[in-house]
Amino acid sequence: MTEHLSLFLISLSAVFFVVDPIGVVPLFLAMTSNDTREKVRRTAARACLVAGGLVLFFALFGGVVFKVFGVSLGAFRVAGGILLLITALDMLRARTSETRTTPGETLAGAGKEDIAIVPLAMPLLAGPGTIATVMVLMAKGKTLASAVPVLLAVVLTFLATYVILRAAGLVQKVLGQSGVAILERVMGLILAAIAVQFVADGARELMGL
Repeated sequence: MTEHLSLFLISLSAVFFVVDPIGVVPLFLAMTSNDTREKVRRTAARACLVAGGLVLFFALFGGVVFKVFGVSLGAFRVAGGILLLITALDMLRARTSETRTTPGETLAGAGKEDIAIVPLAMPLLAGPGTIATVMVLMAKGKTLASAVPVLLAVVLTFLATYVILRAAGLVQKVLGQSGVAILERVMGLILAAIAVQFVADGARELMGL
């Protein structure tokens, strides 16, 4: 029970911080500035459903990638940790990581009629870092029961993301630009520690320690 609770807390913090709904708020507001309140709500709901479904799919079936490409779990943990560390370093500098989206992609998204799927769901919410994170977390357990904390963390993260995006205007008003930047840096610091742990675990496995 304690082991599952620990895995759930690690998974929830890792997934929530790498999805980073707080950091997505300014981009979401910019891309939906001319939309009605109802359209903003629908956009947030569709984006979270699609992103959450995509992440859950990779959590459940991503292990097939290891077998198909002959990639060891240790190698994937190191690669996922490095990718996560790059994202964390960008968060510490309070800027959007280019592992998720580039300025050009964000600008193109602002001009689209429907942004829910691209670029909001993918790659902003369900980017490479998020997918790699859940796959590494799922690989930590050997039983079906150990998968439940990770899957629950994904579901709760995207429920929280929907609430945050639906109230994006209020979040931006309450936190302000400096508040968002401070939260980004705090989350980036914790995410960096999780990334280093991923790399360390992977390195130990590769060296057979």
